[in-house]
Parts: sequence; structure tokens; C-alpha cells
Amino acid sequence: APVIIWNYAERTIHAQLLLHKAKVEAVAFSPSDKYLVSLGGRDDGSIIVWNVETKQAICGSPASAYGAGHCLTVEYSNTNDNIFASAGNGTLRVWELDLANRKIWPTECRTGKLNRTVKCIEISEADQFMFCGTTSGDIMKINMKMRLLISNGPVKEKYNQGVSVVKVLESGDLLVGSGSGTLALCSKNDFKTLRQVQLEKGVTSIVFSEEGKQLFIGTEAAQMYGLSFEDFQAELISTSHRSGVKDIAIPFATSELFATCSEEDIRLWLVGNPKELLRITVPNLTCNSLDFMIDGHSIISAWSDGKIRVFGPESGKLMLIINNAHTMGVTAIAGTRDCKRIVSGGGEGQVRVWELLPYGHRLLEIMKEHKADVSCVKIKSDDKECVTASSDGVCIIWDLVRFVSLQRMIANTLFRTVCYHPDEHQIITSGTDRKGG
Repeated sequence: APVIIWNYAERTIHAQLLLHKAKVEAVAFSPSDKYLVSLGGRDDGSIIVWNVETKQAICGSPASAYGAGHCLTVEYSNTNDNIFASAGNGTLRVWELDLANRKIWPTECRTGKLNRTVKCIEISEADQFMFCGTTSGDIMKINMKMRLLISNGPVKEKYNQGVSVVKVLESGDLLVGSGSGTLALCSKNDFKTLRQVQLEKGVTSIVFSEEGKQLFIGTEAAQMYGLSFEDFQAELISTSHRSGVKDIAIPFATSELFATCSEEDIRLWLVGNPKELLRITVPNLTCNSLDFMIDGHSIISAWSDGKIRVFGPESGKLMLIINNAHTMGVTAIAGTRDCKRIVSGGGEGQVRVWELLPYGHRLLEIMKEHKADVSCVKIKSDDKECVTASSDGVCIIWDLVRFVSLQRMIANTLFRTVCYHPDEHQIITSGTDRKGG
């Protein structure tokens, strides 16, 4: 679990700091950028202070006291290079760096009977107060000098799914982002909501623009919003998939559009535009592969529930479903040039050829040679051959006229993708051994 400091101007690595095990939970720079403090994950449980210039660790310490819970976040003071705070499950500490003795000394913050799990910390500009957002949906206000809880709130209407981000404004009021997607402006006195806006999924980050007149908000839906203080309305700036992208498809004869698929959805994008043109969502299922039919009238897609779904690329409307296409989910798909057939691969290793009819479909052939899931299917331009790649380490070239295998290529890898070279005399593969072939 390295901590990487980047030279942003040159886009190069300034330092790789290796001491934490398994995970780094949080990092924070000191106000002068002289030091960096890093917090290890649950398996590590330590806080380390680094010298940014020398790239060396100055000192470290267990993040929480014995018997206290797991630490989740760290935040540096705004004025003092030697003071920072850490917090988590039943732990809230202010630390002092003793450079002469190469030690960090913690002081527990006194919160009385209030027992909370803190997800985020925000320290006011003059280091007077520390605001802690909790999983219980309220905010604790701590006096930094006294290390003492002053107040907490809101008392009645707490934030759903906890407070994930807190930012202090120049006025002293707070911006609060919750796990349910609520972004609220809170009063500094009693934490009452003054204004709020609802976003899709939980808020993960809030950043001010350089002039401070606009906010940028990131969410768990992998979306970025812009928000101005004047009208407190959120505008969607960019979108993305929430989890790994399984496949990319580019329509024939145009390079302005492309489609991607991931868990739950297919998205259509315009090249160079960070916002999607179309989103097709099928809840609780994963789209493993997709392809454009050459006539541009449909997108064919392979789904984890064993169905092939065909959608209209402009409307996103479902045009056709092939039920029970494969028993262990459809894992790869491709359409022929004449737009009359679909070749699909499944989790059980079978390759199936389907004929599209004016009022439905029929299964033409089942080809069984792969021993594991078929990860990719590509069809030759004359529609007479196709190549399939599989996690069993075999690529097979199939005859789509006689439905027999013509050639097998074996490698010590889990094949992930395959395609024909433009002259179609060679094929190119890639797999889990980090090599292309």
C-alpha cells in the first residue's frame, strides 16, 4: 500500500512512500506542504508523518488507543505544521508533532457521553473549531484548543446515511454532504438546514472553485456537479460508470460515437463529451458485452441473467429479448455484417449462433469446445468465420458455415479479448499475463 506524492505540474511521481500494510485510509498535507501525514487501514492501524522534501518517515504511532475502534480520517491544522487531528469509530484525537524527539503525542478529545463514528473532519480557518461529520447523521463541534465538545446537531432531523463531507464557508456556516445524496447549507449556530439540494447517490467530495463562487461536488454515482451559491441549483457536469467497464463498442463507419457497458447499465457517449447521450439501465444485472449492428438500428448486449437484449440506439427501447440464451450468463456477443445473425458466448463455455427473424429469433447451432467462460467473440468481415477467446487459455477459430472449429491457439493465460488484424490474416489477443499476442 504505497503513498504516492505526485509532481502535478510535470505529471510525474515525486516519491513512493512504503510503510503501510494492505491499505491507506487517508492522507493530509501540512499547511506549508512540509509534512504529509498518512493513515493506514484496518489491518495496519498506524499514523505516519513524512518529510515531503527528504521523502523519509519522521515518526509513527498506532492511530487509536488500545480498545478504541478503527480510525477513518486525518486532517491537518490550517496554521500549524505540528498539529493534526484523527478520528474514526469511537476515537477523536488531536496530535502534536515533536520533531526534536521524533514523536507524535495524541490528546483525546472529550465528548462526554456522546459516542460517535466520525467519517470526516473539517478544521475552521483559524484552527479555532473542528467539525466532525458522523455516521449517525449529525455534526460534532470541537474546541481545538480545549479539545472539548461544544455542541452537536442537528438534534431532530439528522442526515440520512451519515455525514460524509463537511466544508466551512467564510461566513462560518457549513456545507454538508450526506450518504443519501443531500447537499445542505447549515447554520453555524444550531446546524439547522438553510438550503439544500438532492443529488444522485452519496456525496463523496466538495471542492471550491478558485474564486470561491462555485462548488464542484462528486458523488458515489461517479457524477460531478457544479453548484453556484446564488440559486443553490446543481448542474450535472460529467458522468461515468460506478464500477468496472466491461466492454466498449464503436458503430460501423463513424468514430463520433461509442457505447460502454458496466454493472446495471449501457451508456452511449459522444467522443470528447464528458456527459452521456443515453443511458439504458437494467437494475441488479451486469452487462458483460455489447456490439452495434452494422446497420446502426440496434445495440445487442450480453447479460449476467443469461439473456441477450437488443435495444434501439436512439431511444434506448428494448426491441428483443432472447431468454435462456446461456445457462451461466451471456459473457460475449457479436453481430454479423448482414445483420441477420448473432454469435454469443456463455459462462459455461458454449458458443451459440442465433438467426434474427422478422418476428423473433431461432437458435441455429451450439458449438462446444471451450472449458471455461467465453470472454470475447469477433466475426470476420465475410461472416464465414469467427474467433472466440476464453478463460481456459484457448482461442478458437470457427467456421460459421459448417459450424466446426478450424484452428485452436493455446497460451498460459486467461484470455480476455481477441480481434482480427485489419488484413484478417492474423489475430491479436490479450489476457491476464500482461502480454499481447
